[in-house]
Amino acid sequence: MELRLDGKVALVTGGSRGIGRAIATRFAEAGAHVMLVSRKADDLAAAALAMAGLDGDVAWQAANAGDPEAAESCVAATVERFGSLDILVNNAATNPYFGPLIGIDLARAEKTVQVNQQAVLTWTQCAWRASMQVSGGNVINVSSIGALSVEPGIGWYNVTKAAIAHLTRQLAGELGPLVRVNALAPGLIKTDFARALWERAGDQVAARLPLRRLGEPDDVAKAALFLASDAASWLTGHVLVIDGGALVVASGGV
Repeated sequence: MELRLDGKVALVTGGSRGIGRAIATRFAEAGAHVMLVSRKADDLAAAALAMAGLDGDVAWQAANAGDPEAAESCVAATVERFGSLDILVNNAATNPYFGPLIGIDLARAEKTVQVNQQAVLTWTQCAWRASMQVSGGNVINVSSIGALSVEPGIGWYNVTKAAIAHLTRQLAGELGPLVRVNALAPGLIKTDFARALWERAGDQVAARLPLRRLGEPDDVAKAALFLASDAASWLTGHVLVIDGGALVVASGGV
């Protein structure tokens, strides 16, 4: 089955690197026009250049995903350039604190919520007002298997990812039937963002997984392409786990 997005317009936050870039690449290969958003212009320009020549056009705009005004501006620029916004991928995330919940300071806790959780609602609201309330659409939120388990060190990050899972279900209930809303819950993926988690002990982690390897950004991107396509047309409010079987191990299944 070939999954195509011909004529669709997508906006991907955190789209210059890692999972976001892989998703944007898959979308452009499938014929979608893509707006990349992240904080650093140089990274965005490099990502867009790497996608030149794919089936869909790729544009970019530098912005902080946690800034509501930036969300309005980026969504408006997407609609102005491509005529609509059909697919929103809320992928941008931050994790400025590593340690026990009891030790996190308010500033870093608030920043994590602003980018990881609040931005999902803000960007979805902007997409709804600018295009989706008339033309319909598709929202894909990037959560984590940390939303479904307990892990040391990244507990607050995982709290925000758990909130994304519930936001996904709530928005799916409120925005249907015009808009489908689903989430991806990746396990440990080999990205720069997660480097501290996999660089030293990645082989040991992989050896415990049923599929015996860590995830790659494209593993998540292929799932995002499925959710964005008509092949998932009767799927909404779902959190799709992509973890190589990590939760099977965590639950004592093997």
